[in-house]
Formats: sequence, structure tokens, C-alpha cells
Amino acid sequence: MKTVLSLNASPRPVSSHGYRLAGELLGALRHGHPGVQVLERDLATEPLPPLSADYAAALTRRTPCEAPVFALSEALIVELEASELLLINAPLHNFTLPAALKLWLDYVLRIGRTFAATAEGKVGLLADRPVYLLVGSGGRHRVPDARQPDFFTSYLRHALGTLGLFDLHFCYLEGLVGDPRSSFDTLARARLQLSREVPFRHLALSPTTVSE
Repeated sequence: MKTVLSLNASPRPVSSHGYRLAGELLGALRHGHPGVQVLERDLATEPLPPLSADYAAALTRRTPCEAPVFALSEALIVELEASELLLINAPLHNFTLPAALKLWLDYVLRIGRTFAATAEGKVGLLADRPVYLLVGSGGRHRVPDARQPDFFTSYLRHALGTLGLFDLHFCYLEGLVGDPRSSFDTLARARLQLSREVPFRHLALSPTTVSE
């Protein structure tokens, strides 16, 4: 493996469990692949600008990819195309993904560039690659007695699939607000789950003390 793209969408990385776990995963990757190039883009602390009216208008015309209006979109797409693995850390905000991650998707989901519109629907134009998603939440949304829905998973499956990315691996960090022992157990299970994945086989299973 030569290139990895890591996206952070947590607004408070210093205290985020997912952010620190993502750092551990990148460390494991570097250990297993000493020459790996890691591009880290922090969507929360260095937010992308909102889509402009000119950008929206350009999408409806046959605007060339090299047009200045697409400069940022093109840069983000090139980063994604160059990666052999995508790692995303994001909290579950109000039942779905945070705005920072949604905006990144709005820039990289571009008709005629990363997906084609066909009679059968949208078809992704990017080569598939492994995508690992760390999904943090203070409450629980996947247990049988959960009282909040999860629109994050279904949306990301559809949005990333529209790009052509189907090799998705979700790791849920639930119940991170409350009993510290519960968070400890959640992180231990997450490390064990991820250590079984080939890219992260060098992941240490020792606990860390953090909180999202």
C-alpha cells in the first residue's frame, strides 16, 4: 500500500475517541507499510467553503473540469483518486453525518466526473477501494432497544456507492457519554474488530483514555 486518505469530521479532535483511534490505525498502517504516504484532511478544524452559486450553475452546464470554479472540487477528487484506502472518522450528529463531511461529499460527488447519469441511474466512475468508517455517538442506535435512528449508515452506503466505492467497513463507537467503563469496553471491541482487518493487523490492543 502506497497512499492513504484520512478524513476527520469530528469538531473536537483533542477529546474525540474516534480521532485518536484513527491515529492508532494510521500508526498501524505506517508500521505495516513503512513507505506509505498518508494525507490527513481535517474537515472540522479546516472547513471547506460552502458551495457557491457559480459552482451550482457550472454543474448544470458542460463546464470543463479545468475550469477555475471546479478547482477545489478537482483537488479533493484527485486526493481521493490517488488513495488506495480511505479512513473516515465522523460523529453521528442528529441521526446522520456532520455537515463538514456532507460538504466534502458535495464537492466530490460531481456528475460527469465521479459518477455518470444513465437510464438505469447513477453509476460511479471511481475505482473501488477499502473505506473504513469510525462512527462515534454518545448514545446507542444499533442495539435492540435503541431509541434513536441511524441515517448515517444508509446515506454513506448510497453516497459512496454513487462514487463507485462499495468496500465499506463500519466500526461503531456507541455509548461514549456516560459510564467510562462502557467507553473502555467499546474501544476495546473496536480495536479487536479492526485488528482483524488486513491493513490494521499491527494495531495494538492496549487501551487509551479519551472521550467523544
